[in-house]
Amino acid sequence: MRALLEVILIALQIYSYLIIASAILSWLVAFNVVNTRSEFVRSVWKFLDAVTEPALRPIRSIMPNLGGVDISPVILILLIIFIQKLIVDYLMPIAF
Repeated sequence: MRALLEVILIALQIYSYLIIASAILSWLVAFNVVNTRSEFVRSVWKFLDAVTEPALRPIRSIMPNLGGVDISPVILILLIIFIQKLIVDYLMPIAF
């Protein structure tokens, strides 16, 4: 059981990194730092969008419009940290 919880914690941490990478890439695309016509950039962009968008979309639908600022990645990362703390503090001591 403990090994399964460790795998879940690692998966949540990797997903946090993917959310951060998606946010940074969106800023780079918005400021024309990277060329979206590049096949590599386009494939990375599509991958990150396909992985993170299903989790970010419900948060964006609940959040009010803040102009051009999207804080849904921050909220999702805070939610992931909360879930990780719940697992470590409440489920890990029980699992032998």
